[in-house]
Parts: sequence; C-alpha cells; structure tokens
Amino acid sequence: MSPAFGAMEVEHYSKGVLLEPFVHQVGGHSCVLRFNDKTICKPLIQREHQFYETLPTEMRKFTPQYEGVVSVSFEEDEDGNLCLIAYPLNGDHDNLENLDNSDCEPKSKLLRWTNKKTVLLENEKIPKEWVRQHRKEEKMKSHKLEEEFEWLKKSEVLYYTVEKKGNISSQLKQHNPWSMKCHQQQLQRMKENAKHRNQYKFILLENLTSRYEVPCVLDLKMGTRQHGDDASEEKKANQIRKCQQSTSAVIGVRVCGMQVYQAGTGQLMFMNKYHGRKLSVQGFKEALYQFFHNGKYLRRELFESVIKKLTELKSVLEKQESYRFYSSSLLIIYDGKERQEVAVDSDLEDLEDLSEESSDESAGAYAYKPTASTVDVRMIDFAHTTCKYYGEDSVVHEGQDTGYVFGLQNLIDIIKEIRDENSE
Repeated sequence: MSPAFGAMEVEHYSKGVLLEPFVHQVGGHSCVLRFNDKTICKPLIQREHQFYETLPTEMRKFTPQYEGVVSVSFEEDEDGNLCLIAYPLNGDHDNLENLDNSDCEPKSKLLRWTNKKTVLLENEKIPKEWVRQHRKEEKMKSHKLEEEFEWLKKSEVLYYTVEKKGNISSQLKQHNPWSMKCHQQQLQRMKENAKHRNQYKFILLENLTSRYEVPCVLDLKMGTRQHGDDASEEKKANQIRKCQQSTSAVIGVRVCGMQVYQAGTGQLMFMNKYHGRKLSVQGFKEALYQFFHNGKYLRRELFESVIKKLTELKSVLEKQESYRFYSSSLLIIYDGKERQEVAVDSDLEDLEDLSEESSDESAGAYAYKPTASTVDVRMIDFAHTTCKYYGEDSVVHEGQDTGYVFGLQNLIDIIKEIRDENSE
C-alpha cells in the first residue's frame, strides 16, 4: 500500500469502508467510487494496474497518483439496502498505518441508493410495512435501469438549477446523471454475480477534484484510434465507426463528458459522451468555449495555464517510445467558484461589509474580478494502453503515439483560437 495517505485509524478501516458514488465522474463506463475526500477507486483492470506500477517518472505529474489496491465486496443488509464495502487486501493489514482514512464513511453507516438521491440510514426505526414495500421496489428497479439509461442517452445535455446561497459543492452530489448511471450499472453487475463472486479488486487513485470547491470537469477522449490491440473484430469495427463519425478521426479528440458551473444562471450543465460524438469540429470548439464560460464571462485567465500544461504534456509524450494510449481520456479541471476581489485601498470595515451584491456592476470598485486560477490537466483510463516493456503483448509498436499527439496539438490550437478571438 502506498504511503501517500499519511496516518490512519487501523481498526476503522479493517472493519470496512463504505464506498460512495464519485459525483464528479462525467465520462467513461467504468464505475468510479469515492473512498475518501482525497482518494477514489475503480475496478482493477490488469493492464491499467500495470501502467500505474511501471509509469515513467516524467509522466507522473500528468496522471493521478496511484495509491494501492483494496478488496471490495457487494453487500446487502436485511432491509435490502445495496452497498459496496472496501477492505484491506489479505496480507495488507501490516501496512494499514500508511492509509489516511479519517474522512471515510464507516461500514456501520448503511447506504441506500435510489435513482434520485442517497439516503443514510443510521439506527432508524423503520415500519415493517415500509421495508416490504422497499424490497418490492428494489426488485422492480433492475427492470427500470435500462429505461433510465436510455433516458440519459436522449438527455445528452442537462441543466440543473442550484441554490446560490447554499453550499454549491454539496448540491453536486444530488445531480450528476453520469455518476448515477455508472454506479447503478456497477451495483447491478455485482448483484447479478453475487452467487458466484463477491470479492473484487479495486485500485486507489488520487481524487483530482479534491482541491476545488466547485469542480468544472472536461473529459476528452484522445487519439484517432480507440480500440486496443486485443479488441474483438466486432469491438474494433464499433470503435472505428465511432471515431469516423466524430471529431476523433478529424482532429484526434472528442468530448466524452463535461460538468461546468454557470454562475450567471446558477446552473450546473452536464454534457455526456453521446452528445460529444455528434459534434462537428466547429461544435467541438463551441463546447470548449462553453466549458470555459461561466455564464457571465469567459474565464480567459485560465487559457495560458491550460496551453502551457498541454504543450508540456505533448513534449513528454513525444518522447515516450512504444506507448499507445488507446481509449484513454484527458481531464481538464478548474474551480467554478467565484472569488471576490476588492479595491486595494479598502479598509477592514469595508471588507467585512462585502455581500453577494458585490458581484453586480453597481458595486463599482467591489465588483467581481477574475483572478488567476489553478487548472489541472491529467491523463486517465489506461485499460487499453500498451507498451513494448509490458512483455506479454503480441503487438509491439514503435515510436510515439502519433494519434494522441495529433489530438493534443489540435486541442492546443483550438484553445488558442478561442483565446485570440476573445481577447480584451
């Protein structure tokens, strides 16, 4: 187990950690779960696990930090509540002191997942009649899942109004449709296999959104090719078709998912991969513009940082011999929370009197002014990554991943175009 977490409560973790949906997942089909505030986990895929364990040093700043492996079991309580619980791997108990688990949910908190919201049950007194009804609803739920997912496909761009005066980040937990979809699918798969298997390995990774109060997340599918070398003919043909019918074939990048907070309207906007596949090159550019626009103005202060990091990543990947990052994604993340900036000559009394109205034009010197913001650029999802150093792959590639590098260069060029067309 990685020492990256710091100290932990050994006994607490040994009893199991309740895994919650990771509410900032905007793309991908593999379920991502929250382990604690700074750590997420996802099903272990051997190829991806191998990538993280053999990752070149120069690429580490552009990928989530790998934190280790846990054992996850599917459990159901007497009331029919479904939950996923993480335990240390056998033999890992000696290393538990290295895992900071102070903000994990203990297993003693039972979690009930519904299609609309999460309800925590802690020693509640529930009528038997309600329990029977709930069990009946749980049985019906599996039949409704496919209908729900079909609805999500049709609802490719969604807007949710949030309360500006409340805690915006906490409201995110109630809305993200893609996170809900992936979590429900994972529960359903594990429930169907429960009779044959109830232990799964999950990898622990850094939660890239933890430093942001209101994370705005863009998930981009990178490269001109998405199928792995081990793909079946059917899978290969399907992936080629998706690339040819999207911007992947033309510019080497397409939108796979987006979550952005629009302060101007107080809305969260979600865009899923089905919409991203339909975009033209111009539509892709407009989607990028929308990602960097908060409903009031374009976040121009973010551009230079994004361009710099993308350029650096491109330089790193150009030097990676034999790697192919098929079907991997690139995340761009920034904080959608507005920051107030006051006049230089303001005194302490003025600072204390600042209110929500200071974002209006009438606030004069106290009007909101955008300040430099931290932007993160990271590569994720390496289930189909290959490299000659893996040793077991039947196909060995030489040189750089030209499709991925091609997509990066086009992404850089398009962001520069948006910057130059909207300069002050």
